[in-house]
Amino acid sequence: MIALDTNILARFFIEDSQDKESIKQQKIAHQVLLNACYVPVTVVLEFFWVMDKGYKLTQAQICQVVTKLCSLSRITVESDNQVLIALNLYMQGMDFADALHLVQSKHCDSFYTFDKKLDKKASALYSHTPVIIPQSSQ
Repeated sequence: MIALDTNILARFFIEDSQDKESIKQQKIAHQVLLNACYVPVTVVLEFFWVMDKGYKLTQAQICQVVTKLCSLSRITVESDNQVLIALNLYMQGMDFADALHLVQSKHCDSFYTFDKKLDKKASALYSHTPVIIPQSSQ
């Protein structure tokens, strides 16, 4: 099994350029993904960011790509179930990175943050791990 970086996924899923090097990389990426591959959850998070901020894909397009990635039979996505849950929370208005952090912390008693927006969204959408904004003990 081989592990994949974000740029391989980008070249596989997004045909953004028709220059010679990009076309060559797209073909290579398609060949690479014929193998058994592993995608770390950190790569999923970075790939999400690249699609959102770099390529400016829509929410629907991003969800389609991440769902497709998690469904490919040759690909093992680390924590794929948590990624899909986080994706669902993203579709309901939560930031994807925040959702993934929270879902990955499901085994914990609570999730501490100073992010009031995350606290509000999590309270409305995700009850498995309570979000807590710590207060000063003084």
